[in-house]
Amino acid sequence: MKVLVIGSGAREHAIVRSLVADQAVDAVVAAPGNPGIDTIALCEPLADATDAGAVLEVAQRHRVDLVVIGPEAPLVAGVADVLRDSGFDVFGPSAKAARLEGSKAFAKEVMSAAEVPTGLAHLCTTVNEVAESIDAFGAPYVIKDDGLAAGKGVVVTDDRDAALAHAEACLAKEDGQVVVEEFLDGPEVSLFVLSDGVTVVPLTPAQDFKRVGDDDAGPNTGGMGAYSPLGWAPDGLADDLVARVAQPTIDEMGRRGTPFVGVLFIGLAMTSRGPRVIEFNARFGDPETQVVLARLLTPLGGLLKAAATRRLDEYDTLRWSDDHAVTVVVASHNYPGTPRTGDPISGTGDVEGVPTAYVLHAGTALDESGTLVSAGGRVLSVVATGADLAEARERVYAAVDLIGLEGSHHRTDIALKASRDEIAVS
Repeated sequence: MKVLVIGSGAREHAIVRSLVADQAVDAVVAAPGNPGIDTIALCEPLADATDAGAVLEVAQRHRVDLVVIGPEAPLVAGVADVLRDSGFDVFGPSAKAARLEGSKAFAKEVMSAAEVPTGLAHLCTTVNEVAESIDAFGAPYVIKDDGLAAGKGVVVTDDRDAALAHAEACLAKEDGQVVVEEFLDGPEVSLFVLSDGVTVVPLTPAQDFKRVGDDDAGPNTGGMGAYSPLGWAPDGLADDLVARVAQPTIDEMGRRGTPFVGVLFIGLAMTSRGPRVIEFNARFGDPETQVVLARLLTPLGGLLKAAATRRLDEYDTLRWSDDHAVTVVVASHNYPGTPRTGDPISGTGDVEGVPTAYVLHAGTALDESGTLVSAGGRVLSVVATGADLAEARERVYAAVDLIGLEGSHHRTDIALKASRDEIAVS
């Protein structure tokens, strides 16, 4: 089987890494990929991942057996539809199904129809409507851009003026809308579920860290780290969420004539009233994918092919390593603002000296002299596993310390509270 992976981030590097390890996969092509992916797979230039014609040309030229679409933008743009119409098996939802991520309001509508437990929400199109809604809900205020925002469209704040300012910026966009939600308390969980449009297969839960600084200080980012498994989570959480959230959602999408094929990313809060869905995404999350795939023993290629061809019912259970996995994101200067790029990166090869540790590339490039340099906000994801979270943390931070990138920053507390058994579910 030859697989084409669309995307250029650490999530795609993790996917390619797992596909290469699958004995049923003969070759992996990535478009556009990145310098890290290029060391283990063939990278093809791709100027715009939302250009369905360009993606189709790569798939046809390489005669691939499966296309895996990593980022959300090409999914919402309908790239999967064009590929399917041309006869390719695709892991990734249609444009209509990807609206579960492309529109927060649509996702809430589907949750309501499927009776999925979630927070109360108001869709607003004016600042006055936002003001009325946040005053009704009270602080902390939760303001979400209705459309795609690369993981940075959400503001949670006690500052009313800051909430209104974020709403105003979102509304200023073309067809701008915002969703104002009630604040959901409790620790957050990320759960990926694979779907072939009918059958749902859960992966193992993970937890990510959205804020830029230690102790959840500073603005939201695309994610600064993650870990798995969640020792503090209730037994049977994944199965419970399939029954209460994932299967009803997939059934509702099928009822609407827009079956969801791919991975449904469920972000939820373990509140005092039970699990409540915060959001849906229509693709693997980043950086959670890095730790989930680090522990998956079931070959990934066959699993994704089964989802793309409505054969997930062949998978009763998946096999998982008993190890714990932690990933830490090394970010460039000024991220999540306008990041500085072009700074040389050193030490990635030295990470191999740390047991179980490895580096996944995200915002990297090679300059004219062939030197590895930063090319984005989140530059690298460093991953390590261990017998417990403490050992995985020790290894991953030992590896991070070997990375040289001027002005870079990372969180030092990824999985710290969990390793100390300091997380409790009400």
